[in-house]
Amino acid sequence: MNTTEKPDAVSTGGAFTRARDAVAPLDDRAVAAARERHDQLTKPPGSLGLLEDLGAQLAGIAGACPPPVPARPGVAVFAADHGVVASGVTSWPQEVTAQMLANFVAGGAAINVIARQVGADVRVVDVGVAGDVTALAGVEHRKVRAGTADLAHGPAMTMDEAQAALDVGAEIAAALVGDGHDLLVTGDMGIGNTTASAAIIALRTGRSAASVTGRGTGIDDATLARKTEIVATAMARVGGDREPLHVLAEVGGLEIGALAGFIVGGAGAGCPVIVDGVIALAGLLIADGLAPGVAARCIAGHRSTEPGATAALEFLPLTPVLDLGMRLGEGTGACLAVPVVQAAARVLSEMATFDEAAVADDPLKG
Repeated sequence: MNTTEKPDAVSTGGAFTRARDAVAPLDDRAVAAARERHDQLTKPPGSLGLLEDLGAQLAGIAGACPPPVPARPGVAVFAADHGVVASGVTSWPQEVTAQMLANFVAGGAAINVIARQVGADVRVVDVGVAGDVTALAGVEHRKVRAGTADLAHGPAMTMDEAQAALDVGAEIAAALVGDGHDLLVTGDMGIGNTTASAAIIALRTGRSAASVTGRGTGIDDATLARKTEIVATAMARVGGDREPLHVLAEVGGLEIGALAGFIVGGAGAGCPVIVDGVIALAGLLIADGLAPGVAARCIAGHRSTEPGATAALEFLPLTPVLDLGMRLGEGTGACLAVPVVQAAARVLSEMATFDEAAVADDPLKG
């Protein structure tokens, strides 16, 4: 990862800027204390694997060891449409985005089911749906514009619109934390958004279009070839300017911008953020470019089967908690990781040390 890159200039005084300025490095002393405590717990050192790393990360985020056990996870599902659908990158019609919003607020989508299972609240935000969804009760109406332009032919949005999407996400994060949520989960909805995500990931990581573009909703070979060509053409149009705000405006989506703002908003508030699949990881690449180091305060909920997800995970770098062969989005994979994250904190606070349990810490000692 390029740690010397200078973030884009963003407007001063907005919610995103305030959150970005509040992002701090992990507390190294708390991280070290968590690792030392793990070595004192009644188990062989390192035997809990990634759970130990998660516990240390949570301690670093909280600035305390043991860290608090997250008790009120909150999911924000940001929804927006993509003009690139007109260029034939998916077989699903754009109207599905608005229809899925109705499904979310009715509680019938996969994210609703999984959120109920793990005790998470779900907030649905229209940041750029093409259709009029103002009649849907339960949707937070924060539309920046009614869908992006077609990235196959020009910029997806203006820089001001990209900034507005960042601010929406940061404001939603602040609202959730203000309501008492202590663990944030990213969610997304938008037909065509895997194309935008592939373009962002390719530009931000330096990978080729072919290596990061996947089948999304299950497209055939001909459509995949068309989608890959569009991503490559968009990359050529953007050229060598890979500044995150410019990339977001040129090839991104409004929900991706909102996700980036949401991630930075959570990090700035000192709240751990579980990031979902390829769409959210594209948002994290924008977020970490604008607020360098913010990825250290994020947890990769799962590894999506979309190839761009692995490229983003390797670049950041982050180790996913789960690998279940999922690619739905909505926040489903990230939400499934919630109990694992809670367990990582609980182990540090509730598991006995060798001294407390009167257990020998080295079987080879006399």
